[in-house]
Amino acid sequence: MSILRSLGAADNELCVEGKHVYLRLPVFGDFDAWAELRAESRAYLTPWEPVWPHDDLTRPAFRRRLRRYTQELRDETAYPFFIFRKHDNALLGGITLSNIRRGVTQSCSAGYWTGERFAGQGVMQDAVRATIPFVFRELRLHRLEAACLPENEASKAVLLRTGFQYEGLARRYLRINGAWRDHLLFAMIESDPAARFMT
Repeated sequence: MSILRSLGAADNELCVEGKHVYLRLPVFGDFDAWAELRAESRAYLTPWEPVWPHDDLTRPAFRRRLRRYTQELRDETAYPFFIFRKHDNALLGGITLSNIRRGVTQSCSAGYWTGERFAGQGVMQDAVRATIPFVFRELRLHRLEAACLPENEASKAVLLRTGFQYEGLARRYLRINGAWRDHLLFAMIESDPAARFMT
């Protein structure tokens, strides 16, 4: 699958359906809702994310973000999605399938965030479930990976409830909030019962 159109296009048509949410590629028209949600959730998100650039919530930075997304889509190395609620199209968060590897590996990694006011409402569980058939059926990958900080109980619960299996601890795995942090590793492969059920 190759998505070559600009992320600024109004007719962006790649959409992944969940039960109560849908995922689509971001466009510039999402800036206001995205910046508002990220700004109001900053204290909530900071412990779990890399350090934000100083201009992260500005329009020029968002344009750069969209250009990077477009290049990643062209190279088929990542699929960045925003998460929207079906009944009112409210922006709830984001989920990115990144580090897509072909050849002998056939895998990708999932990373995600939810706005604070939507946390604990099943949003991310619904969104992660929606990505599973996309990864295994549309992208035709063999393995879907995810990682979270050991103290991130909410993220661990999302992964376990959606069928991921715990695979171990990776030391100093990702640089989070300015420091290299240990992460718990989770994965699902296409032959797992949860993957077969959702595809």
